[in-house]
Amino acid sequence: MTQTSRLTDRETSTTTMARPVAVRTVERPFGLVRHSLALGRRSLIKTLRTPEQLLDVTLQPIIFTLLYVYLLGGAVAGSTHDYLQFLLPAILVQTVLFGGMATGVNLNTDIGKGVFDRFRSLPIGRSAPLIGSVMGDLIRYVVATISLMITGSIMGFRIQTNPLSALLAIVLTIVFAFCLSWVFVLVGMLVREPGSVQGIAFLVLFPLTFGTSMIAPKETLPGWLQTWVDINPVSHAMEASRALMIGGPVGSHITWSMAFSVLLLAVFAPLAVRAYRRRT
Repeated sequence: MTQTSRLTDRETSTTTMARPVAVRTVERPFGLVRHSLALGRRSLIKTLRTPEQLLDVTLQPIIFTLLYVYLLGGAVAGSTHDYLQFLLPAILVQTVLFGGMATGVNLNTDIGKGVFDRFRSLPIGRSAPLIGSVMGDLIRYVVATISLMITGSIMGFRIQTNPLSALLAIVLTIVFAFCLSWVFVLVGMLVREPGSVQGIAFLVLFPLTFGTSMIAPKETLPGWLQTWVDINPVSHAMEASRALMIGGPVGSHITWSMAFSVLLLAVFAPLAVRAYRRRT
């Protein structure tokens, strides 16, 4: 074999070895959903292994209910029992909404610790860690609801409609709180410190939850405050919860609550995901 033919064979061999091998990857359907559910399960297990994270949603509804009923019950309703029937369905909404505030705080803390940087090395959807964390925090809503309902039952609260309607009130409240929590997720992605997230969340929640008919009937409020109560989405969620638990007109309040829920999710969830991608 001549030297020229040897060189030709060597070049051919080198070219063949250098040619990249095409690796065929199979995309599984609903990948983002599966990854988000898996990371949501991880977040849930993490919360259950550190139950002290649930102290706020466990003790807060008990403290608020006791204070409101025994400080204001006689003045507003004439008796603590009647006021408890009026108060508890509305304070259920307030309690669950305050539970959603921690979602933004926890996400901001995890980003500061670099937890989400580790997720970037995994073959998962870019938004899966964010969505999974938000879904995992649903346990906070469930714990807050159970804590409040047990406390109310001990104090004398009784459902005056039926168990199915009461369950619908709880589901409606959790859905509304989940959609509103994306506002706090967005705040958590935009600010630098967890304390700032909590401060902004309180500024948002206080006028939304206390500027309602939760503590006193709307008819007893000043005219300008009644106007705010009428347009406040949290007011509709509270009135829907009342109607489903103790009776009253239901349809319009449920419609407005669901409409506001869809609007909050459609606006703030994409903004939060975009801010998360830019930050991570």
